[in-house]
Amino acid sequence: MDALLAIKLVYTAFMVVLIPVYLRQYGPTNFLYFCDLALLFTLAGLWLDSPLLISMSAVGLLLPQTLWVVDFIFNLFGRKTTGLTDYMFDSDRSLFLRGLSLFHGWLPFLLVYLVWQMGYDSRAFVAWTIVSCIVLPICYFWMPPAQPDPGLTPVNINLVWGFDDRKPQTFMSPNAWFAMLFFGLPVAIYWPTHLLLMALFKPA
Repeated sequence: MDALLAIKLVYTAFMVVLIPVYLRQYGPTNFLYFCDLALLFTLAGLWLDSPLLISMSAVGLLLPQTLWVVDFIFNLFGRKTTGLTDYMFDSDRSLFLRGLSLFHGWLPFLLVYLVWQMGYDSRAFVAWTIVSCIVLPICYFWMPPAQPDPGLTPVNINLVWGFDDRKPQTFMSPNAWFAMLFFGLPVAIYWPTHLLLMALFKPA
């Protein structure tokens, strides 16, 4: 079997499980998280053979998900860093839900492989930045902020209130934090990733 076809089938089987479980447990707003949006874009990109959709996911996810992997490894050894993966060690969440969330660990490696196979579409930086500029205001103005006991309700989506889902950051005003995120992500995260992918991989 062709490697890409095998990836399509396995990935689709994973998404067939994840999507209904996430909708039931977390609700549809959970798919506002950039990582979950990237899951959907990657699924569509695989079946549409779209380097643009795959490249968009790579631009948006590679650096943040690498940080997730590092934070998870530190947490495994009892060392707190950013708090991004604290929920993975929350006994209130079932092992099944936490097992599904392990996609954060393997998705960046899959995206690197897919970009290597399909090529990098340089339009991805602008396209993902547009997605980011649409989603972040929705998360900040209309979704629940960080709160002490959110349960499974998605709060502080995409860290628009700080790194801690249980309390908003107090380092600066909420509006200043949001502005830093809104303008900083394209400059500090997406653009460097875009340049790196352009340098390492063939054009789509």
